[in-house]
Amino acid sequence: MNLHWELHEEVDPEKLEIITGELQIPDVIARILLNRGISTPQRIKEFFEPELCQLHDPFLMKDMDKAVERTIKALSEKQRIFIYGDYDVDGITSVSMLYLYLKDMGGTVRYYIPNRQSEGYGISQVGITEAINWKADLIISVDCGITSINEVETARSAGIDTIISDHHEPGETLPPALAVLDPKQVDCRYPFSELAGVGVAYKLAQGISASWGLDSYIHEQYIELAALGSAADIVPLVDENRVLVKKGLGGINYKGSVGISSLIEIAGLKGANINVGHIVFGLAPRLNAVGRLGNASIAVELMTTRDTKEAHRIARMLEEENRRRKSIDNKTLTEAREKISREYDPVNDRAIILAEHNWHPGVIGIVASRIIEQYYRPTIMITIEGGIGKGSARSIPGFDIYSALKECSDLLVQFGGHKYAAGLTIKEDKIPAFSTQFKAVASEMIKEDDLVPKINIDAVISLDQITPELMRYLEYFQPYGPKNQKPLFLSHCLYVIYPRLVGVQGQHLRFTVRQNGAEFDVIGFNMADRFNRITYDQRPIDMVFGIEKNEWMNRVSTQLQVKDLR
Repeated sequence: MNLHWELHEEVDPEKLEIITGELQIPDVIARILLNRGISTPQRIKEFFEPELCQLHDPFLMKDMDKAVERTIKALSEKQRIFIYGDYDVDGITSVSMLYLYLKDMGGTVRYYIPNRQSEGYGISQVGITEAINWKADLIISVDCGITSINEVETARSAGIDTIISDHHEPGETLPPALAVLDPKQVDCRYPFSELAGVGVAYKLAQGISASWGLDSYIHEQYIELAALGSAADIVPLVDENRVLVKKGLGGINYKGSVGISSLIEIAGLKGANINVGHIVFGLAPRLNAVGRLGNASIAVELMTTRDTKEAHRIARMLEEENRRRKSIDNKTLTEAREKISREYDPVNDRAIILAEHNWHPGVIGIVASRIIEQYYRPTIMITIEGGIGKGSARSIPGFDIYSALKECSDLLVQFGGHKYAAGLTIKEDKIPAFSTQFKAVASEMIKEDDLVPKINIDAVISLDQITPELMRYLEYFQPYGPKNQKPLFLSHCLYVIYPRLVGVQGQHLRFTVRQNGAEFDVIGFNMADRFNRITYDQRPIDMVFGIEKNEWMNRVSTQLQVKDLR
């Protein structure tokens, strides 16, 4: 897939001089910061050293005062609190964190996560019935509920108060809850709207602690769960998300809970300095697997247990489920590619919509993401059973898939999500009309340029600028994630030496680059197709790359990870 190289514009020279002069940081680092909108010495210091004191006042969030007051009343009067969560990692960590926190407060608490296949996304009538039968006094939803109007009305009719704690896009009508915590509400004045579900739940805990005059340690001890859920949900790692993930990773790497530690061990990451990449590609899939294929409550048990043996037992179960999930993934992906070869028109279709009977609903979102990696088109995968289709939608940068679904809402039973990922329910006989209408909407919203994947380059440098000082400052940019990606650099006219293929199947490219007397080893993952080009064409190359530490056989060196070359 050809990539379009985009280089950031030149920065304001006066601002550059102020930053480099006052903070004594390298010119290239100052340019990256300015291009990311971090333009004052104070903001740079806060960015380099995130602290919990940077978190916003929770009571700036709409309805937080009502939610805190009602929860404290439930705790004080020993009322029954029913936590209702989603089945993905964000939902699992949200439930686990709030459950542990309220238990710490002496609360009578029970949690519930719906079955993905039989109940679907959001608050279900089955779950409300469970709450009623348990004689719950208060329901708190986490990472879901913003569109569950009928279900919340059922709870209210049964005399149960509900607090919605969510981060997804609200509909035109809100559920009739006592309080709705969602920073994406139009009339919510909270200064940061991109919290994950676990982030909103954390703000509720923070608000309770503040209102009750408790030591902040009471809720801060669960910041590892906030970090795990936020990183797994791929939210922008700026503002509060950056603080939560940075501090939570510190806790995980210092002495994580027995549940997280067991998960790290079963994923083969024991001894590693856990970062966002380890969470997204190593830990999150194992937690997600039970929610996708079975009962996500098992994952909550892992996150909340203090028993090491029990944690190891559950972690092994998650590992087995993840292996089974991978097998189903691969089968579904093969079937999806076969349908694409028959149904997809690469010239006219700016979106891919695939529907099939009995695809597993727990894997279609993953498969949609993998299709995007290959075809770079917004993708919706729909599985049909009993005349009803359940779909997962994934997007590309620049296309708001939630808004596109809104344009087709007359054909849907329900839908929800945000600009990059969404879920939907549709009657089987409406799928052809929906496919036609959605593709038409996509054609209007997506420009031709949007269909060319872009690689954003932070700065042009020469190899002799890659110094220990530069490496030290790059460390400050972590944790990496959306809106704070790992800095990428462009170097011109590099000479390639020692090219070779590595990996079990020779799928990776390794070589060394030389320029002006400086040399660095380079790794290109899954770039074996470039081997002949750089071997037989002796001309120098231009290369886009990230810079990283490489640890091998107790030796630490600087390595370049190539993203593209010409």
